[in-house]
Amino acid sequence: MTHEDVLQRASLALNGRRPQEAERIVREILRADPRHARALFILGAAQLTESRVDDAIATLESAVRIKHDAEIDTMLAIAFRRAGRDDDALSRLKRAVKRRPAYAGAFLEFGSLLTALNRYDEAVEILNRGMAVAPMMSQLPIQLGQTFLQRRDCVSAQAAFGRALSVAPDSLEALLGLAKAHQELGDCEPAAAYFRRCLMIRPDDARTLLNLGHCLLELGQIEAGYDCFRLAARGEQQRYGDALASLVKSGRGRFWLKPSAARQYLLKN
Repeated sequence: MTHEDVLQRASLALNGRRPQEAERIVREILRADPRHARALFILGAAQLTESRVDDAIATLESAVRIKHDAEIDTMLAIAFRRAGRDDDALSRLKRAVKRRPAYAGAFLEFGSLLTALNRYDEAVEILNRGMAVAPMMSQLPIQLGQTFLQRRDCVSAQAAFGRALSVAPDSLEALLGLAKAHQELGDCEPAAAYFRRCLMIRPDDARTLLNLGHCLLELGQIEAGYDCFRLAARGEQQRYGDALASLVKSGRGRFWLKPSAARQYLLKN
């Protein structure tokens, strides 16, 4: 069996969430060739999956010394970020997005980190560059939409999530993003339509049910809105607490003098 065959087995194990198996496989290669960059990359990714962050950093730093590669740079940046070393992650990602051939994942991780650091203009610029590199990668416009939402630019967020949906029509993240952008703008009817599409994919999602309930209350569909809160309240105790708090805080919600009355109302058949 060639090294490529072994690496493919390791990659399949890693993608199948079997990091220990992936590590065992690539160590077969590393015993024979300790400087095999791809094997070190897979080993570092496996260690990171197991939350062995320091081990992953050491392994991936060895890999980048051997091979200049945007994917390895990006994985090392992710490890730095997990370790709370944002400056090191930024430095590594600046290198990654300059590599050729271009690696779309580097632009996605860079944009995500810049957004987390509230550096929105830089994030938008990087994500747009990424979309030029990989126009069919839906995660890039989804992250762009999230960046716009955090910047309170809901109109631009709608355009970004719409682009993601044109690439991936069943993307739950894109549908949720569009729903939230419309809801923030007070456009409750299209927001409700997108929340309903989300529930077709994930019918029991409590947060989506609560958001849909709020939209329906604003549209004057009172009983249908309350039904959403009741559905969201069922199951775990935390769900009931979230539904009760959300309904009480709603501008068109309800309140009760007795907790027992609230429970009876929300949990009735």
